[in-house]
Amino acid sequence: MAFRGIPAEAFDFYEGLAADNSKAYWTEHRHLYDECVRAPLEALLEDAAGEFGPGRLFRPNRDVRFSHDKSPYKTNQGAVAERDGAVSYVSVSSEGLFAGSGWYHLGKVQLDRYRRAVDGTAGQALVDIVGDLEGAGYTIGGEALKRAPRGYAPDHPRVRLLRHKGLYASRSWPPAAWMGTRTAFDRVAETWRTAGPLNDWLATNVGPEPAE
Repeated sequence: MAFRGIPAEAFDFYEGLAADNSKAYWTEHRHLYDECVRAPLEALLEDAAGEFGPGRLFRPNRDVRFSHDKSPYKTNQGAVAERDGAVSYVSVSSEGLFAGSGWYHLGKVQLDRYRRAVDGTAGQALVDIVGDLEGAGYTIGGEALKRAPRGYAPDHPRVRLLRHKGLYASRSWPPAAWMGTRTAFDRVAETWRTAGPLNDWLATNVGPEPAE
């Protein structure tokens, strides 16, 4: 089934779940999740697979085994497509639509390669890519240290990037009528596509984590 949009009921569903995160709410409204959240996202991933790689939805249930918060369900539905190390992510919640693409977690060897590249001659190209993305209204995210990593000066000219342990570009939008149309696919795909130079830099300078 081709993607036709994300119905407004999807955002209403998550607004209700945020107020009543219980099995009773989930069971009563499960049809809304299946029809207005899961099915549209599966269609979006299917339409995107040719360009961005195969996709999958995350489980809607939370892993509460080691958490003080025992709420059983996530208050958003995330999905990813993956190709050549790049992870393209989309999420639906009561706050609207989120899309991002990048390398969300760098392994130990990858992180060492990344920092060496940022510190070296390739680093300026990454600075330029990040600057272009931010200038176009994208947010640069990713887990990051509070200080410069060991072995790098606190006043390093690229210390902001050196602190990152993952790197991605994203955009988000509050609920709007256009999300119920094909425009939602276009904007998600545009976000993923615009992150291409960032993903290309990471693929060239970082590459895959060696198999153990």
